[in-house]
Amino acid sequence: MTVRGQGGRLLALLAAVGGARALYAGLNRVPPGEPALWERRNHRGRVVTLYQGPAVAAAVATAVVAAPQLPPRLRAATALATVAAAGCGSCDDMLGGPERGLRAHLRAAREGRVTTGAVKLAGIGSAAVVAACLVQRRPVDRLLAATVIAGTAGAVNLLDVRPGRAVGAVLAAGLPTVLRGGPGAAVAAAAVGAAAALLPDDRGERTMLGDCGAHALGAALGTLGGRFRPCRTGRAGGGPALLPRGGRTGPVRRTLTAPMRAAPGRGPGDRSGHCPHPGTTG
Repeated sequence: MTVRGQGGRLLALLAAVGGARALYAGLNRVPPGEPALWERRNHRGRVVTLYQGPAVAAAVATAVVAAPQLPPRLRAATALATVAAAGCGSCDDMLGGPERGLRAHLRAAREGRVTTGAVKLAGIGSAAVVAACLVQRRPVDRLLAATVIAGTAGAVNLLDVRPGRAVGAVLAAGLPTVLRGGPGAAVAAAAVGAAAALLPDDRGERTMLGDCGAHALGAALGTLGGRFRPCRTGRAGGGPALLPRGGRTGPVRRTLTAPMRAAPGRGPGDRSGHCPHPGTTG
């Protein structure tokens, strides 16, 4: 790792931290629309805001775009996936109906109703496919990469059931890549910096990621994880094994799957661990 390479991830980290803090402060001072639109009740009934989500998403995308020495295709793929996931998540945060879970959205689709959750799934999935086409070349690898991107975006959202849990998973997943370095370290640094910048406010139950922030952080890490190098294990091994470029096991899948197994189920009225505000959703 060269000095310039180290400077690239450091710049991305600092830009994400500063950007997230500045945007969060600005949203608190001048909220878009009525402040009540941005308020939800968390699992303990405390009123929190949704400002963390847009602040984190914008900070990650900006830091990735500004990071030097980042491979152009990875830069474009990460920015696209992050912005698309944030936009789809924000739509569901602001306009979502009472439907919860995939079955409810599929049931609504069979009844001829299009829910914001279904739009979110379609939007994130489509963006994941485009991003995968930027970071992989073979069709099968693109399909697998799209699954990693969309799956990680959803996984982080599923972990957002208590204050700081999703952010903690992002930090645990991204920090090894930041410390190890490499061509994609700036992406991990952007996600880690933006997540860490507002962790005190998240843990202090003043704000929450919502679908906007959780999906954005997951999509950014998922795009980095989607740069795996396919290798065949041979006849005795069975199927193909997926390794990131550089030959090491991806931290995203390794870290996110463990806390997911311990995460409690999402009951009725619970979305990302927060009770919806009367008349709106979380």
